[in-house]
Amino acid sequence: MGFIKEFREFAVKGNVMDLAIGVIIGGAFGKIVDSVVNDLIMPIVGIAFNADFSNLYIPLSSKVTPGLALVDAKKLGPVFAWGNFITIVLNFLILAFIVFLLVKGMNRLRKKDEAPAAPAEPSSTDKLLMEIRDQLKNRP
Repeated sequence: MGFIKEFREFAVKGNVMDLAIGVIIGGAFGKIVDSVVNDLIMPIVGIAFNADFSNLYIPLSSKVTPGLALVDAKKLGPVFAWGNFITIVLNFLILAFIVFLLVKGMNRLRKKDEAPAAPAEPSSTDKLLMEIRDQLKNRP
């Protein structure tokens, strides 16, 4: 019974629950970023470069003819899907930037919540030196 009790205490700790909530929200947020990249950004990039990045590839087999959709080309043989890779890298960069902004905002909030630390009290040696200094100043 000790193992089950220990596991239950571990599972209901705040950090485990926070992590679970973070993973769930992160998964949903990842889908939002995927949609932003695939549905909003990449079409504009495609217009600028006059290409559909999701279908840009280099055929690695003689069976694959250029001009096919990537899905159809993969059925015929291996392809070097560099356009899809660019889309995923762009997706990652946007997600990393948003996480950076969130962490930066949280750090700013933490700094506001923390009271400024009181200055450290001088050591006994420093106090003794200050007393000597004061006595020397008051000397006639």
